[in-house]
Amino acid sequence: MKIHLPNSAFLGNIDSFIKSYDPSNGTILEITANKKWISVHPVILTMIAGLAKLKKIKEIKCETLEAKSKYYFERMGLFKFLNLDSGITIQEHESAGRFIPITNIKTSEELNNFIKDMIPLLHLNPEEAEPFRYIVSELVRNVLEHSLSERGAFVCAQYYKKSNIIRIGIVDIGVGVKRTIGKSHSVNSDMQALQLACTPGITGTTSREGGTDYNAGGGLFFIKSIAKVNRDFFMIYSGEAMYKLLKRNANTKRIRLSSDPFLDRHSKGENYPYWQGTVVGIDISLDSNQLFSTLLDLIRETYTKSVRIRKKAKYKKPKFI
Repeated sequence: MKIHLPNSAFLGNIDSFIKSYDPSNGTILEITANKKWISVHPVILTMIAGLAKLKKIKEIKCETLEAKSKYYFERMGLFKFLNLDSGITIQEHESAGRFIPITNIKTSEELNNFIKDMIPLLHLNPEEAEPFRYIVSELVRNVLEHSLSERGAFVCAQYYKKSNIIRIGIVDIGVGVKRTIGKSHSVNSDMQALQLACTPGITGTTSREGGTDYNAGGGLFFIKSIAKVNRDFFMIYSGEAMYKLLKRNANTKRIRLSSDPFLDRHSKGENYPYWQGTVVGIDISLDSNQLFSTLLDLIRETYTKSVRIRKKAKYKKPKFI
């Protein structure tokens, strides 16, 4: 396996980074990097951490990082997950910042403790913390309940002061979305699986519209909708497919949530290198003045309407004259 840390890779231009990933020769993980400067989204760090924990990996090779940004990777705990000595020394004053280093979560108890500890690390006020807490909780619970991965979820986040945005990456190396959704629904491709996974009321635990009392199939739809309302990026990558929500037009005053992710402004592709498991990246703008409670009410309304329409279409009986 080969993965390259480029000059720049964030959700807006992550397509080229993913296409450069080489999953062949699965027993060796080889990491190369741009010599001058490396600036990447936290989701890329979680992807590397996940790959490093694959059982089939026997050897990890990482070239010496020369770029000045190498200290960032040391602070974020990348080399710890690779079990490599980076040779990079971090002074005590250099470690300060608003970030969450790569963290491996395997149990609900670890998730609860992580959520409790992560808010102080990012120095968020209560209003800013609500969507962040919700997103991390939903995505990690998805991993713990559906991925069937012994390795759990790999989580990483970073606050970017200039843009006032928190970027989050959550990755697993489990069975992937197609297999999970395919347990209860007919799925022909990885892309169709991503579409169903982001559709409100669809879950791999049951074919019933609206899911169950314990799994209503709304997590990814809610998270995608939060990103859409706030004009942020959201991406999900599993198998050979990637779906990316693009920023909506800033001049659009009326917010209309779509139950079908393909009706949103997006990009997608099915010719990506195969990823074992699921990768989710999302940006959260702290400049948004949308109250989280109001936002959730809007999302729930769309969710309920969507499920009701599909139930009506599914169970409507033909009338004979």
